[in-house]
Amino acid sequence: MNAYFGSMAAISGALGVAAGAFGAHGLKDRVEERMLDIWSTAAQYQLFHALALLAVAILLDRSETTSLKVAGQAFFWGTLIFSGSLYALVLSGQSWLGAITPIGGTAFIVGWVALAVALWP
Repeated sequence: MNAYFGSMAAISGALGVAAGAFGAHGLKDRVEERMLDIWSTAAQYQLFHALALLAVAILLDRSETTSLKVAGQAFFWGTLIFSGSLYALVLSGQSWLGAITPIGGTAFIVGWVALAVALWP
């Protein structure tokens, strides 16, 4: 398994679980329901893309292609920007942070397209 992306996937997965638990237990009495939903979305997307990053790490053992490397980087940065901006929005209450979130979403899309290119026969 590609050590870099595999390690990033494991760390992201662990942080995603911790974020989900913090949202469910640490934030439920501190922020409004809408903000809890935003936090939950951030944690879910982080966990989904930790798994996608793990898949990239495994696939890189079979073939080290540029498209797989692009997918891995896109999933990593997408998680950092998408989930990170949503976590920051909930914790800070600064609504302008929501304007950054689509950049992370775009990175996710790039990652999935790059993964599709890598897997195309």
